[in-house]
Amino acid sequence: QVQLVESGGGLVQPGGSLRLSCAAFGFPFSGFRMRWYRHAPGEGREFVAMVSSGGDMTNYADSVKGRFTISRDNAKNMVYLQMNSLKAEDTAVYYCNSGNRWGQGTQVTVSS
Repeated sequence: QVQLVESGGGLVQPGGSLRLSCAAFGFPFSGFRMRWYRHAPGEGREFVAMVSSGGDMTNYADSVKGRFTISRDNAKNMVYLQMNSLKAEDTAVYYCNSGNRWGQGTQVTVSS
């Protein structure tokens, strides 16, 4: 069964850090690009970051560039999103994605 399972979300103060994880099951993970998206209340879904199948290429939304880092471990079928210098506007549900495969999302709330 194809599954993407996110974890690591939570409540953090502005300026803080979180690391999101996504575990992949049921498809040849190492052959696919992986992406993170987010969906804030009242907003459309927003692309956050992408990592190539081999992990050697990354791409980021301008809004997170320099603060977020996407990475993957193909031996463990995992993709990560390290989020630093978090801002209130980063508050959203964060989703792991590969093609038409989506996880259930993990909530990130940045608030004092």
